[in-house]
Amino acid sequence: MTIFFGVLAILLLLAFIIRKAHRNTYEAVLHKVQVGGCPEGGDGALRILQLSDLHLEKLSITPDDVYNKLKDEAIDLIALTGDFLDREESIDKLGPYLAALNALKPTYGMYAVFGNHDYVLQGEAFERLRATLEAHGCTVLQNETKTITVNGQTVHIIGIDDFYTGRSDIKKAYAGVKDGINLVLTHDPDIVPHMKDYHFDYLLSGHFHGGQIHWPKPYHLAKMSKTLTERNMIKGYHEWEGKPFYINEGLGQTGVNIRIGSKPEVTLHVMALPPVAGTEAVKAV
Repeated sequence: MTIFFGVLAILLLLAFIIRKAHRNTYEAVLHKVQVGGCPEGGDGALRILQLSDLHLEKLSITPDDVYNKLKDEAIDLIALTGDFLDREESIDKLGPYLAALNALKPTYGMYAVFGNHDYVLQGEAFERLRATLEAHGCTVLQNETKTITVNGQTVHIIGIDDFYTGRSDIKKAYAGVKDGINLVLTHDPDIVPHMKDYHFDYLLSGHFHGGQIHWPKPYHLAKMSKTLTERNMIKGYHEWEGKPFYINEGLGQTGVNIRIGSKPEVTLHVMALPPVAGTEAVKAV
C-alpha cells in the first residue's frame, strides 16, 4: 500500500509538471532591449520587432495574441528569424500571423530568413512557403542584403541563410555592402564565431528556444552547438569580440509542446543609430 501511494504521488506530481509546462507555451513574454544607449523613442532609434521559431505545428499563441500584445508599440521594422514550420500542410496557418504583423504597420516593412526546419520542405512546397511570405509583403533574404534609409542613415539588412544546415554564404550575403549600419538576420547564432572578418552592428537569431526544457539545464543544446552553449550563450543579449547579438527564445515549440525554464518570446529591440559598441550599450527598457 505504501508503494502504491508513493507511485500515485509521483504520477500526480508528473501530471502537474506537464500541465504547467504546457501552460507555459501560452504565456508569451514581450522583452524590450535597448542597444546603443539611445533613449527610447528618441531621434535615431530603429525599433525592430523580432519573432523567431514559430513552429506552427506546436504553437499555442494565436495571431490575435500577437497583435494585442504589440498593437500599442511603435514598430519600424519586423524581423522573422526562421523555423516557421515543418510540414507543407502548415503553410496555410502562416497567413493569419503575417496579416497580424502587417496590421502593426511597420514603417520599413517585414524581413525574413529561413531556419533548419523550414528546409524540411523541398521543391514546390518550399517555394509555396516563400511565396506565402512574399504575398504578405515580407522580403525574404537568402544570403542577400536589402538596404534602406532611416533618418538619413544607410541601414543594410543582411540576411544570412541557415548555418545549421550548411546553407550560409557570408561572403555572398555581404556582397555590395559598403558604408552603413549592418543589421544581420540569421537563424542559427552559432554562425557568429565564424564572422570575425565581417562587421555587424547587431545580429538577430533564434534556434535554441532558450533550451525549451531548461531544467536543471538544457543538456540537449550540446547537440546543436558547442561554441556558444559551452559559454552559456543560449538566449538573450550577448557579445562576441565586442559585436552584439541576440538569441530569441522563439514563439513556438518543437518536439513536445511544453516549456520548462523558458517561455515564448517576442522581442522589441530599440537600436541606436549610429550604434554604440561595448557592454554598457544595452539595457532592458
